[in-house]
Amino acid sequence: MTKPNPFRYFRTRREIIRLAVMIHVRFTLSLPDVEDVLHERGIDVSHESVRFWWNRFGPPFASGIRKARMQWMRCCSNWQWHLDEVFVKINGETHYMWRAVDHEGEVLGALVTKRRDRVAALIFPGKLMKRHGKPERVVTDKLRSYGAAMKEIGNADRQRAGRWSNNGVENSHLPFRRRERAMSSFRRLRGLQKFATVHFSIHNLFNAERGLYSRQDFKRDRAAALAA
Repeated sequence: MTKPNPFRYFRTRREIIRLAVMIHVRFTLSLPDVEDVLHERGIDVSHESVRFWWNRFGPPFASGIRKARMQWMRCCSNWQWHLDEVFVKINGETHYMWRAVDHEGEVLGALVTKRRDRVAALIFPGKLMKRHGKPERVVTDKLRSYGAAMKEIGNADRQRAGRWSNNGVENSHLPFRRRERAMSSFRRLRGLQKFATVHFSIHNLFNAERGLYSRQDFKRDRAAALAA
C-alpha cells in the first residue's frame, strides 16, 4: 500500500515548501526574513505561509532524518554523553530545556520541562536510553538532581561530574540561543518543544568541523546533507 502524498492539497510546489522549511530551521532567520530570501529568488509567498509549512512539515521532515541516522547513532554515540539544562523564557515564565550530546557533538535529544528536579532529570535520560541504549559514561554538572536520577536508573557508577568537563554541551546551546533571539522568544511550551526537536535534527546534518578535514570532503558532506 502506497503512502498518501502529503503535498497533494497544496498549490505550491513541494521543492519550494522543503526549501522554505530548511531555510527557516537551518539559518538564524525569522519568518519575514525567510519571506524576503524567497522573494529574492523569485518566489512570492507570505511569511504566514512559511509558518504554516513549518508547523505542518517540520516534524515529519525531522522524524525522517532521525530515522535515517538512527542506525549510525546506535553504534557510534554510546561511548560518552554530556547532559545539561538551560533556562528558557515562555511568556515571561522560566522553563528548562534539557539537552544531551555525544562525544562528537551530535545532539541526541531535547526535552522542555517546567521544573529542574529529580523527576525531570530522570525522565530525560530514560527516553534517550530507550532510543539509543545505555552509554559507557555520562558527564553532567554538579546539579544534585542528576546524581539522584542516575542512582535510580542504575548509572551512578558511569556518571562523571565536574566544573569544566561539560563544556561540550554548554557550547552546543549557542545555536539555539541565536535562534531564540531571532524568534523573539517562545509563547508556548509545545511550540518550543517542537522547534527544539526539529532544530537539533536538522542541525546534526550540517554540524561539521570544517577545520578537521579537506574542503572537498566538506563539500561532499554538505551536498549529502542538502539532499537529505
